[in-house]
Parts: sequence; structure tokens; C-alpha cells
Amino acid sequence: MSIMGTESYAGARDLPEIVSAAVALANELEFSSSCRLEQGRLLFALAAGATARIGETGTGCGVGLAWLVAGRRPGVHVVSVERDAQRAARVSQLFAEVPGVEILHGDWTRINDCGPFDLLVVDGGGNGKRGAAADPEKLLRAGGCLVIDDFSPTTEWPPMHNGRPDSARLNWLEHPALLAAEVRLAPDLSTIVGTRRP
Repeated sequence: MSIMGTESYAGARDLPEIVSAAVALANELEFSSSCRLEQGRLLFALAAGATARIGETGTGCGVGLAWLVAGRRPGVHVVSVERDAQRAARVSQLFAEVPGVEILHGDWTRINDCGPFDLLVVDGGGNGKRGAAADPEKLLRAGGCLVIDDFSPTTEWPPMHNGRPDSARLNWLEHPALLAAEVRLAPDLSTIVGTRRP
């Protein structure tokens, strides 16, 4: 989820139909923290590399999920977990006619029962920046990709946050199970992308 992420779609053209529908739902529910347009385009591209399963934590109103679904190959199953009951129900309705999409209501840890994944998108605004983070060794296939969104770009090493080393970011960049890098998507937005070591 991104602060003011839903606004990033104002005036956007040539969006996949399911993405436009999810953005409309976010606007209807006055949900401002959708996956930003730049992040969505990255998810669309990464989804094409999955061969079996994609996972996501923090469904929101389904905008990031829609990008994943629009970019996936035929037959790839996508599961997303949302803690808010109303949003989970509405997104389930939105994707009801889309095969191979599963929306789970509950805490993000429900994703632990659904892997391993070829691609897992972890909500950086939620558990992605907390100590109880997802375990890439359990959740990813060897060579699988992990994406953690919603970081501000860093220009120093080690990355700093509030005058201290940014432990949330370093947790992913230095994780022994991952080869990870920070990717800048906009002047004010970066994402960490990591591949599980074989």
C-alpha cells in the first residue's frame, strides 16, 4: 500500500481493464493507499515470470492484485490476503469471474499456508517493515522473487531512517536467503526486489 497511491492513477490511460476496475473500487471506498502506478507496472512485468503461484499480502482494494493478474501467464494461480473484512469481500466480488484468483480474509500470516510462490509481493506498509517479516526460505521456490514496496529512495550506505540504520530495509537487502537490490521507481518511491538463492 502506498500513501496517496490511488491518486497516482488520475488521468492514466491504457490501463488493463481489471486494473481500472480495482482503481474504481478504491475510489468508491475512499481507499487512498493503493499500489502506485509505477509499482503496478513493475508487478505486471514480474508476474509474467511466474509459472505456477503468485502471492500478495495487503490486498487493499485489489489494485496491485489486478496488475499481477493482468501480467500473469495462463494457468498461474494468484492468492492475496487482506485483513479488512469489507475490502476482502468487495475484492472477492470484483475478481469472482476471474479464474485462478483467491482472496483470503485475515492476518498476513495466512499467506504462510499458501506457498511456495514463484513471486511474492509483501506489503511494505504493513508486515514488510516489521520484525515479524515473511520468511523467503519458506515462502519462495528456489529462484522465486520477493517484492517489498513503499520505501523512500536511499542515497547512502547503510541506508538511514530517523538518524539510525534502516533495519527494515537492511533486513531484506542483507537477508542470507536472498540476492536483493533496491529499485527506484520514481523520485520518491523505491522497491526492494530479491531472488531466493538456490
